[in-house]
Amino acid sequence: MTTNLHQHDGVDDLDGLAALEGLVSHTTTNGVPTLYAPAAGKEITAGLFFRVGRADETLATAGVTHLVEHLALHRLGLSDLHYNGATANAYTLFHVHGSEEEVVEYLNSVCAGLRDLPMERLETEREILRTEAAGRGGGPQHQMPLWRYGAQGYGLSSYNELGTWSLTPDQVRHWAETRFTSDNAVLWITSDRVPEGLDLTLPRGSRFPAPAATSALPVTPAYISGDDGHVVLTSVLRRSTAASVFADVLGRALFQDLRQEGGYSYSAEADYSPRDAEFATLTAYADALPQKQDAVVGGFVDTLARLRAGRIEQAELDSVRGKLLKVYDAPDLGAAVLPSYALSLLLGHPLLTPDQHRAELNAVTTQDLHEVARQAWDGALLQVPGRGVDWAGLTLAPQFSTAAVTGTRHQSLEDEDVALVIGAEGVSLLTPRGPVTVRHDACAAMTTRPDGARTLTGHDGFSVTVEPTLYKGVTPDRIAALDAAVPGGAIVRMPAREPDHIPQPRKRPPTAPSAGAGGSVGGWTAALWLVGLLAAAWGVLCGVITADESAMADPEWDAVTGVWIMELPLLFAAWKLFAARRRRTRN
Repeated sequence: MTTNLHQHDGVDDLDGLAALEGLVSHTTTNGVPTLYAPAAGKEITAGLFFRVGRADETLATAGVTHLVEHLALHRLGLSDLHYNGATANAYTLFHVHGSEEEVVEYLNSVCAGLRDLPMERLETEREILRTEAAGRGGGPQHQMPLWRYGAQGYGLSSYNELGTWSLTPDQVRHWAETRFTSDNAVLWITSDRVPEGLDLTLPRGSRFPAPAATSALPVTPAYISGDDGHVVLTSVLRRSTAASVFADVLGRALFQDLRQEGGYSYSAEADYSPRDAEFATLTAYADALPQKQDAVVGGFVDTLARLRAGRIEQAELDSVRGKLLKVYDAPDLGAAVLPSYALSLLLGHPLLTPDQHRAELNAVTTQDLHEVARQAWDGALLQVPGRGVDWAGLTLAPQFSTAAVTGTRHQSLEDEDVALVIGAEGVSLLTPRGPVTVRHDACAAMTTRPDGARTLTGHDGFSVTVEPTLYKGVTPDRIAALDAAVPGGAIVRMPAREPDHIPQPRKRPPTAPSAGAGGSVGGWTAALWLVGLLAAAWGVLCGVITADESAMADPEWDAVTGVWIMELPLLFAAWKLFAARRRRTRN
């Protein structure tokens, strides 16, 4: 069952593993690369990584990896054993802590479940995943992946798991057979040996590299508007020791500037998380009360500007470096670094020995951090509450598509300035501010409802909802043409909605005759007749006066002037009457 570690499609770091001898041992178990190192205590911990996660899915199949994870764990049932499964962007992890016998039983059960998924549980697990998602909540940075990557790859973590509605047993089974294989896995165990009886038999396959990143941002640094109380920044950096140090320096600087000195925030922090073999995600966050939001945004930007300008104290670097170096003073160091080494091996990232990493930490300079700060800003996406931050040199992320499709125009029944276009190439929502377009050949998913509703989401993250009840002329024939144009693999069939959940056009507020347009028309009509009578009376009076006072120099002018003085209100009243009637007609 245990053999020497072999290379999997050229991705395993054999030289790096050899350099770890004496700290971490390695072998294979049923073809699965296995790292192990002892830890104090009788109980052991193990983790089985697979190189598959949410970023490998499509929007239409989102959730398939999570479904496989749940199904594989089902047969374990109720247990006092400390175990769990987790689905991340680039990997899936089955984790366990207990006695050697319990760990063996758990791992054997997981692999048996992966070989033969209990598909009779599929519908139940779908509902469990939807319930889990409903209670999880998004968090302040939930929308950041969507805006950076779009509705694909690493951006899918911003979306609901649509696949839980329509994935078939064959799709789920195929995903398990091709992605949850011995060649696409790495095992780590905190033990001085591989436990007896461990059976990791899995289908053979190949190691899948992490998905290539996509981009929905034509320009960076960019910003988007978010919820009140939260300022979030993300950036993508090349994985390096200097970049990981910078994340700690940034977190400490934000905490000092925004909490300790400014008193604007309670939480101010930064994080560095590997994304794939070459890149990592830098995330920075600060909270704010509504009345302090502008100050927090300004202070956040100022802190980044200071670091970009190279104003980084040597003491800041030394403090962070000291904290990171202490990790290598921990007892049972080999066991402590096993998860990190296993994940690097899985993703194809070079493995560094503790001595190599110490050397890299000691070599980091303030100039290195200055360069990382500049790179972080160049690729930044900033989420701010309220007003924009164009003043800081950031560009608003695209809010509309660059073009609309041509096709049949369907007027909105709620807003005369909005229309839907259904064409041979896609759909567009036309608004006064710009179009929102989803092309059929770039449609990540289209959800369908029995009542005819369709929601199309493009790879760029833009979405258009077609509600037949809200647009003129969206007939079943138009919906059928739309269904035929969208690739079948992108269609997600949703259940019927309750009748009261089907949207209806909002009724425009009626104009009350007594106080609204009707009342105004009546009032102005009466005023119009009154002014007309006064004008006529004035004309007659002027004629009489002119006849009696023949000595006046220009009696006709007095009469004309009087009539026009009275006619001006008459003209104004007529204009008001016309405008009121026109508004009533449009309503």
